[in-house]
Amino acid sequence: MTTPIGILLSGRGSNFLALHGAMERGEVPGHIALVVSNVAEAAGLEKAKALRLPTVCIPHRLEPSREAHESKVLTALRHAGVEWVCLAGYMRLLSATFVAEYPQRILNIHPALLPSFPGLDGQAQAVEYGVRVTGCTVHLVDDGLDTGPIVVQRVVPVKDGDTAESLSARILVEEHKAYPEALSSLLSQRWNIVGRRVVFD
Repeated sequence: MTTPIGILLSGRGSNFLALHGAMERGEVPGHIALVVSNVAEAAGLEKAKALRLPTVCIPHRLEPSREAHESKVLTALRHAGVEWVCLAGYMRLLSATFVAEYPQRILNIHPALLPSFPGLDGQAQAVEYGVRVTGCTVHLVDDGLDTGPIVVQRVVPVKDGDTAESLSARILVEEHKAYPEALSSLLSQRWNIVGRRVVFD
């Protein structure tokens, strides 16, 4: 039996596709039980439908509060039997209540070497700051902004003349490797958290 995974996305869903592909190839011992989007026109949602995966759209703008929206998302995840949640470009900060439903079982990928450049547009932040290297970070989600324990990081050099767009494209290549790697390790190995790092036995 493989682990049922829930995917939360808001946009194109490229990391969702990378995870799905790795699962289909047997590289990650999981299967996608549900894809949830808060954006009806999200390209990732359409891609999930094309793959005949279970999907649901729960627009946050139609709800009176973040709590009301998250309650519907959690209900959908529970009904699908989801055991782990992967954020794939989900543009909503999860509340402590949501995170408590899946303690140390929510995973996110961020396009920077955390703790540098958290939040939105990590690639643009790196270019503007002038760093020589950046990359991507897969981390467990807590109730902070990109502050959870780090699982995997990959380094990407920042080239002279890079724009946010050119740098983003190179980081994305590494994201598509790092995310399946991290999820596979978490599902198949014993691990614990030491400080702000996930340590595998």
